[in-house]
Amino acid sequence: MMMLQRNLRRNTVVVTKIIRTLGADRGYSTNQINSEQIKGEYDIIIAGGGMVGCTLACSMGKNKIFSNLKVLLLEGSPDKPFELKPEYSNRVVALNQNTKALMNSMNIWSHVENMRLQPVRHMQVWDACSDALITFSSSEIMDDDVAYIVENDVLLHAVNTELKSPEVSNVNVVYGAKIANYELPKTASDSRSLVRMGNGDVYSCQLLIGADGANSAVRQAMGVQNLAWSYDQMGVVATLELSEETNNITAWQRFLPSGPVALLPLNPRMSSLVWSTSVEHAKQLLAMPEERFVDALNDALWKQYPRSTPVDAAMSWLGDTLRQLGASGGAARQLTPSVRRAQRRAAFPLAFGHSTRYVARGTALIGDAAHRVHPLAGQGVNLGFGDVKHLTEFLGDALYQGLDVAHHSWLEKYESVRQKHNIPTQLAIEAIHRLYSVDLPPFVLIRSLGLTLTNALKPVKKLIMDHAVAT
Repeated sequence: MMMLQRNLRRNTVVVTKIIRTLGADRGYSTNQINSEQIKGEYDIIIAGGGMVGCTLACSMGKNKIFSNLKVLLLEGSPDKPFELKPEYSNRVVALNQNTKALMNSMNIWSHVENMRLQPVRHMQVWDACSDALITFSSSEIMDDDVAYIVENDVLLHAVNTELKSPEVSNVNVVYGAKIANYELPKTASDSRSLVRMGNGDVYSCQLLIGADGANSAVRQAMGVQNLAWSYDQMGVVATLELSEETNNITAWQRFLPSGPVALLPLNPRMSSLVWSTSVEHAKQLLAMPEERFVDALNDALWKQYPRSTPVDAAMSWLGDTLRQLGASGGAARQLTPSVRRAQRRAAFPLAFGHSTRYVARGTALIGDAAHRVHPLAGQGVNLGFGDVKHLTEFLGDALYQGLDVAHHSWLEKYESVRQKHNIPTQLAIEAIHRLYSVDLPPFVLIRSLGLTLTNALKPVKKLIMDHAVAT
């Protein structure tokens, strides 16, 4: 009996040593090996789908350098059939040329074109409190379209179509994924992260990528500081029918004292609305009968707001001076279309957010998990697609050099490059928002003179457009 007990103790010690050795080799602690049932082991896990997360998964599936890696996409939405309905969705994105190029590289853009999109050839932005305006035209960017208006669900379906293609064989997708929590590497000896699901499944990975939105649980698990505040505004969206058919290739945005209102073209008779306003006013707009809402919208687009005599005098002087110098700027002011009907009204809160770090050991953030901006410039999703492009490139470079996919120096290069672009963009949008949130004459004068001069100086306009395109 005693001999049996000694043999049992000896065997237990041997088994424990084997477990510890295996655990150290795989990056797990002994407690993790003993207490967790690993359902799947992956090189990369993308937590969160949506347009940005799914595009990253597709990018890694299409890039041959990732072909030997196992990638898991945890998509919170269910996998349901898509039907392109005759009526337009009320949520759209304005995609720039770099995003189009990214989508073309993965054959996604052809699916979008086979469904529907609307090119934007011109853009007009003007101030409700003065005569200041700025225009952008496709001819100013080598005859390329300024942007493309695409419905969110159309773009997401196009991405998922390629994600499910036979060409993408190294990516597994879990739809309807409910993530309970994360356990990230805490020491240099830990090389893998654990993702615990709501149903009890556990996945491990070498690199965890958070694409889980503005309230990112991955970012919270990283423990990094996130600078965020609410604008106390909501974006009211709707699908609009115009009073008459037009070419409708112009995007319009008017800065009101309460926030900007924008019309984005969908087809010759339809446009999409994004109206940023106070929470209280947004609730009133949603509760209005359609006829009253249309009247309020047309007022917002056409109403003459109180003007300051000194501001008007200064603007008149500047306009005369620019004309004498032959530098009056872009195209003449165009008349905004009027609206006949408004369907599928909804609203969403507006806020700012920026994570001070995009990466940690074995972890990276993309999209709204890393940064969030006011929609006035239409740059939010383009910044996310820029993250996808650069993260895929830097991880591919690490693999090409024979390094680990989660090699920290390459993750830091991704963070450095993206923050150098994202932070100036966010600051510029924030400055515009704050400058146009005040209707006191000195502020109106400053922004009106600045907008008019920018419109007159074509090299400055081109710099702005180049930065907006270079996601």
